[in-house]
Amino acid sequence: MKQIKNMKWLFAGVSFFALFALPVNAHHSTTMFDHSKTIKITGTVKEVHWTNPHVAIFVEGVLAEGEAPTVWLMEMTSPGNLVRAGGWTRTVVKPGDKVSVDFSPLRDGNKGGALKKITLADSGKFYTADIRAQESPNLETVK
Repeated sequence: MKQIKNMKWLFAGVSFFALFALPVNAHHSTTMFDHSKTIKITGTVKEVHWTNPHVAIFVEGVLAEGEAPTVWLMEMTSPGNLVRAGGWTRTVVKPGDKVSVDFSPLRDGNKGGALKKITLADSGKFYTADIRAQESPNLETVK
């Protein structure tokens, strides 16, 4: 009988923690982005939030010449993942930088998306948010 009572408490405890694990797991979903599309904007970096759980870059930019600039929010993975992907540091993209950004747009039509690649206009250097990339984007391959 005592064993059944202990099993009930164990089940109750596991169930309690599972309730909190579900929202955490849902947070890491990327279904809000339309990964079947890639959009490009050009503009100026307004802010960089190099923080966990996701790095965010705010770019004031346009889709096409003649449009009024709008602030777009570009979301990426964590700072640690970006550093491991190669080339990224806290200061490679700074407010005031002129950039072009390729990204997967938000499905709801809001101004933002999942950053795929950002290119610095003055140097031509680019950085990707692909944590599975095998090569640093700005290093030449030694042959």
